[in-house]
Amino acid sequence: MPGSNSLYLAPIVKRSRQASDQGLVMSREAWERANGEIRPNQIHTNVERIIMEDEMDVKKILAACDHTLLRQEAGWEDIRELIDEAIEFGTASVCIPPAYVRPAAEYAGGRMRICTVIGFPNGNMTTATKVFETKDAIENGADEIDMVINIGRLKSGDGDYVLDEIRQAKEACGEHVLKVIIEACLLTESEKILACGIVTESGAEFIKTSTGFSTGGATFEDVELMAKHVGPGVRIKAAGGIATLEDAERFMELGASRLGTSRIVKLCKK
Repeated sequence: MPGSNSLYLAPIVKRSRQASDQGLVMSREAWERANGEIRPNQIHTNVERIIMEDEMDVKKILAACDHTLLRQEAGWEDIRELIDEAIEFGTASVCIPPAYVRPAAEYAGGRMRICTVIGFPNGNMTTATKVFETKDAIENGADEIDMVINIGRLKSGDGDYVLDEIRQAKEACGEHVLKVIIEACLLTESEKILACGIVTESGAEFIKTSTGFSTGGATFEDVELMAKHVGPGVRIKAAGGIATLEDAERFMELGASRLGTSRIVKLCKK
């Protein structure tokens, strides 16, 4: 794992502060009364154990990340650096614009999964366009597809249209992973629940909270709601605004198994 142990000490310091706030930290004298004299080698061993546990936590978070770069101004050098970072830190995939899928797949050479976006970011392309984009991305070497639904159709109550477009995209994906972006920040709670049912019925592998290009990103409340309403086998991807390791850990505790973010790797590089 690159970097120093300072990365892993941050959660330890946080937990220590939380314990102190709750009045749970013993004085040295109290510890010695309960446990005997503190020996330096005991302290060293315990700190090493805690550091190792936190290192595993960080690795677990990184392994769930789709390391993402979808900015309009991103160039090939930026994409190549993203891939290098993803390989170094062991992320789940890189999520990149469709125009860079072929060179990215060639450069990665099987060392990193390539994810791209379809119907992005507005989702109001025709179904035929989304199917074409999906097939093109797969032919160019994409391993995973993140597709934006037709949000206006969903909000108008036309669930059949949304179900059909997802099914057609999934057919185009074949065995490749399809993640369905519902742009939760634009939906009411009842519409989010409807979207969970549609994605479950469609055969897609994931439901995804957000593009990161609208009025809001992932929220704890949305991920918790999705976890309650998606069917068995449908996984959750939280994306947009995930800024800290604590946020990432919380999203995973609530049920997200993928995280769309660029910030977690940046934190690990510091």
